Amino acid sequence: MKRSKKYTAVSKLVDASKIYELKEAVELVKQTTTVKFDATIDLSFRLNVDPRQADQQVRGTIVLPHGNGKTKKVLAITSKVEEAKQAGADIAGGKEMVDKIKSENWFDFDVIVATPDMMGEIGKIARILGPKGLMPNPKVGTVSPDIAKAVKDIKAGKVEYRVDKEGNMHVSVARVSFDTEKIVENIEALTGAIVKAKPASVKGTYIRNAVMHTTMGPAIHFTFAGR
Repeated sequence: MKRSKKYTAVSKLVDASKIYELKEAVELVKQTTTVKFDATIDLSFRLNVDPRQADQQVRGTIVLPHGNGKTKKVLAITSKVEEAKQAGADIAGGKEMVDKIKSENWFDFDVIVATPDMMGEIGKIARILGPKGLMPNPKVGTVSPDIAKAVKDIKAGKVEYRVDKEGNMHVSVARVSFDTEKIVENIEALTGAIVKAKPASVKGTYIRNAVMHTTMGPAIHFTFAGR
């Protein structure tokens, strides 16, 4: 793969054979952005799990202490429309929202939150929402009787971590413009949650590999507490 001159230049800052301490890695990743915009900092993990086993499908959500710099447009499908709007939902409604998605192929939002009483209606378009990763799920807090909290958590920087079928996990945790300490605190919160979610059936090394990188930047291997 042919790399840009800027990528080649910043990649020289990174020792590919080294596993950096967390703060050192964060300070380095901030220097390796190759784009003109405020790049996202992403983490990628290789886990020693078999996602085909039900008890090894590592998945969860966490509200990052400082958010990840991404603003999500929230659609609330609920009987508590005013409550959802007051909590910060960008769009809120009831069954008519389901009809709009179905009839107009409308997807002008990033995430759906819902109250349990609406899941019967939403279930009718599960085949539309599922492939796009938009189906509300109580396991990740997007189905809740407390619609206000569900909306506020997402607006505050709630992110989902989920292992894919290959045992990999990718999560956006910050922007390059964030202070180093805030990035470190976000990463510590996320890695702590992932470590805590280790399946009891997993033996040996749980996290085989952990790297961070900016949008289109080089990978930096790092270590952290509890790994």
